[in-house]
Amino acid sequence: MERRSFLGCGALAGVGALSGFPGTEGTSAPVDVPAFELDEATVAGLQQQMERGERSAEQITQAYLDRVAALDRRGPALHSVIETNPEALAIARALDGERKATGARGPLHGIPVLVKDNVDTADKMTTTAGSLALEGSVPRRDAHVAARLRQAGAVILGKANLSEWANFRSSRSVSGWSARGGQCRNPYALDRNPCGSSSGSGVAVSANLAPLAVGTETDGSIVCPATNCGIVGIKPTVGLVSRAGIIPISHTQDTAGPMARSVADAAALLAALAGEDARDPATAAGRGKAADYARALDPNGLRGARIGVARNMAGFHPDTDRLFDAAIADMKRLGAEIVDPADVPGIQELGDPEFEVLLFEFKAGLEAYFASLGPSAHIKTLTGLASFNEANREREMPYFGQEIVLKAQEKGPLTTPAYREALEKCQRLSRREGLDKVLGAHKLDAIVAPTGAPAWVIDPVSGDHFVGGNSTPAAVSGYPSLSVPMGFVFGLPVGLSFVGRPWSEALLVRLAYAYEQATRHRKPPRFLATAELPRPS
Repeated sequence: MERRSFLGCGALAGVGALSGFPGTEGTSAPVDVPAFELDEATVAGLQQQMERGERSAEQITQAYLDRVAALDRRGPALHSVIETNPEALAIARALDGERKATGARGPLHGIPVLVKDNVDTADKMTTTAGSLALEGSVPRRDAHVAARLRQAGAVILGKANLSEWANFRSSRSVSGWSARGGQCRNPYALDRNPCGSSSGSGVAVSANLAPLAVGTETDGSIVCPATNCGIVGIKPTVGLVSRAGIIPISHTQDTAGPMARSVADAAALLAALAGEDARDPATAAGRGKAADYARALDPNGLRGARIGVARNMAGFHPDTDRLFDAAIADMKRLGAEIVDPADVPGIQELGDPEFEVLLFEFKAGLEAYFASLGPSAHIKTLTGLASFNEANREREMPYFGQEIVLKAQEKGPLTTPAYREALEKCQRLSRREGLDKVLGAHKLDAIVAPTGAPAWVIDPVSGDHFVGGNSTPAAVSGYPSLSVPMGFVFGLPVGLSFVGRPWSEALLVRLAYAYEQATRHRKPPRFLATAELPRPS
């Protein structure tokens, strides 16, 4: 089977999409970046400033807009934001007035949040999945997650760049590249890849362009950029967060989720996103499952927990494995009972049936999304998308093609026996013969593994050099996973993943928070030109 690249990943609209690839000067000297008054600001800290009258939501929003302007196309040129919201300041100003009149709605009142550019917003921004094929497309209503953010009082700051079509276009793609947004760059080493497909969400949060961002995942697209960008990412149970109004790949694996610099901030965003939605039938299974995740923030949360070590989900990078062993020792020191090994069976057999399922579901889901845009949509089928890409090859396919789109185009309806057989195999291997089996046999609270290897060098000639990661079992099963910073390899961050049973997000938050508070591995990026490699003696 071919390597699956999706395992990766207003004021700014219209910037040349072929720009954004860093040079290879061979120096690790940092790019000069101005000091930022809200550097590493937390949601709770920003709320306290607004409550005390030290800053308004409008001032906070302006500060982040200025930060985007300074770093995203100038300075290190991160290319993490496709478009800023021209209404952001007006929304923040109105929320300031509401706070004075009736008080804050909750933890996100006045907090700027970026959303990935596959999340519908029925406003003055477009929703395109990074593709020129949907440039100018304005959906008829908000995605459910966008509506939830507005209800919570958040300020939607803009649209984050992404791997185009959520990295389900080519088997030789470069994660973090889109025709609209250019190449998103890792803020720790600008010649390194941020992973994808939620590339801009991960980079922007890590680089303090926003306190929070919404990402989406099919397989790795939240947790991989989280590990590469040194932040926290939560891939919820499928059905906890509605997918309605999100440009799809797979109705059995897709989910939106929070990306933040801390577990506490990710928990606050998850609480706002989670909830039942009649437009997404999968959320019926999650009825009553959403929680006040802030109550799970227990610094002693690892005490007495049974943690399984999935050794067969590690081993792809020796320096990452050394940090993983240190993390296991830390968890044991913090009172966890460690079961080592607690390997997940069948993971090597998931690749082919998963890819088959995604090809079928991508065609069905994307054509349904095109239909939802109404008669004004100029792309209506996967065949139409493929034709558009070919007709605009110089802008849409300058570095890699659309092999996956063409494969999906050939697939039939979801009643096809080959699809049903592949789906059954995926669910059996990933659930009852996989995660359910190991969690149950060892009576585990969670399984841990390294989230991924350090970030690879951006390579538009040959595509991603993805070494390894552990996202697939949780992705295919639809179970939750959470990645938290675990340390650095040559100055590049790597993460630790906690994987659990369905609807166990509060438990994973508790475990990850205890680990995070005891280890404090998160460090802000320094925007180096390249990784900090030792000089030969």
